[in-house]
Amino acid sequence: MPIRELTPVAGEAYDASQAPPPFGHPLKAYFALDENYVNLNNGSYGSPPLPVLYAAAKRGIEIERNPDKFHRMDFKPLLAKARENVAKLIGAQADEVVLVPNATHALNTVLRNFEWREGDVIIQASTTYGAVANTVRYLADRSEQPRPEFVTLQYTFPLTHEQILDIFRAKLREVKQAHSQTAFTDVPPLSPGHAEATHGQGNKLVAVIDSITANPGALMPWKEIVRICQEEGVWTVIDAAHSIGQEFGLNLSESKPDFWLSNCHKWMYAKRGCAVLYVPKRNQYIIKSSIPTSHDYVSPTSEKAKTHGTQFVQQHEWTGTMDLAPFLSVTDAIAFRQWLGGEKAINEYCHKLALDGGKRLAEVVDTRVLDPDGELTLHMPNVQLPLPVEKTKGEVYTPEQLSTIYTMLLEKLLLEWKTFAAVYFHGGAWWCRCSAQVYNEVSDFEYLGKAFNAICKDIKETVLVDKTA
Repeated sequence: MPIRELTPVAGEAYDASQAPPPFGHPLKAYFALDENYVNLNNGSYGSPPLPVLYAAAKRGIEIERNPDKFHRMDFKPLLAKARENVAKLIGAQADEVVLVPNATHALNTVLRNFEWREGDVIIQASTTYGAVANTVRYLADRSEQPRPEFVTLQYTFPLTHEQILDIFRAKLREVKQAHSQTAFTDVPPLSPGHAEATHGQGNKLVAVIDSITANPGALMPWKEIVRICQEEGVWTVIDAAHSIGQEFGLNLSESKPDFWLSNCHKWMYAKRGCAVLYVPKRNQYIIKSSIPTSHDYVSPTSEKAKTHGTQFVQQHEWTGTMDLAPFLSVTDAIAFRQWLGGEKAINEYCHKLALDGGKRLAEVVDTRVLDPDGELTLHMPNVQLPLPVEKTKGEVYTPEQLSTIYTMLLEKLLLEWKTFAAVYFHGGAWWCRCSAQVYNEVSDFEYLGKAFNAICKDIKETVLVDKTA
């Protein structure tokens, strides 16, 4: 019995020779969102378009027609094409990028491949994503030696880019002064003092840097931080989970981070889960093994290593049997974005909507945006919620109340109001991080504001009744 052919229904296909609908609600027909759901949280998990999902489903059927042929012969050219397409988007060479399941996986691939020594230091921030911060913590907690120590610099927003750079420089000076007896001679290839003959010798400083922080959703001056680190001999690992598809004009060959990683399933429209890991050729000797270790692993002590290096790309082509459809969907996602008008048009619409929508939401809830000048905002405006603000920790909220409020916000937004934006507590206040996507309009922000007004009123009359009386 032949396997049926998939036939696209409304929204699952488009005619590339015809103009797309205008940005805003007309484009919701091309996304799988419930008709009554107002999605202002694309940033957490992404919202793959229906044509991308359809292409992945169709490919899945094709794979199952002859699994051996696909896995033994067909998939590598398709994967190479996906890598080439994403490499063009970020200003890299195709053999400097690989695809992995998510940004946390990519981050672990980098940090777990460094050969740590006693005296090595990892620098992270108070706003570092939780799983990333825990990875750093784990490396410092391991029972096996050697292991690095870590330090955390504090960012409390609102901050300007200039202030962020000052905080980073101050922490770097502090770390070097505190370790004045340590010779940080294991420096990146682009830093003064690097010598290929002494790879891995001496101690190193590694900075884990957000390009866009998760909460708040703030654009960081990461390119300037990379330049500082190059001058100071610090390795840079850029957690750009939110960047691709949101940060316009990426050119990694120009900005030259040591390592860079981003989720393709958040803002770029790929099927979950898919992320890109960029490792320039100069640093691929660091990545000795994929995670998990691949059939194409090359022992550094082997003769093959002298001619083939670590086989960075080949190792990541096959790390065990898995669904490759998300990786291959990169090509379909980029094609859909081109049909919509390309990166510039998408970014111009979403950025303007983020600024206008954030401002309108702040008006509806009678509070403020975190970033009135727009320096920190790409597609994710942050707006304060109409709840009490504490000047000192514990002045208003107990840990139990914070947990209860978060649960109330989550459940009431999703179950009663059929909408969502990320909510978080920062600097003594409750905030929301919204995501402006091509299918959103300002009216979505207004609806979210009505929801927050009602929910926060309920919170003040129940959880905080003793604090607001």
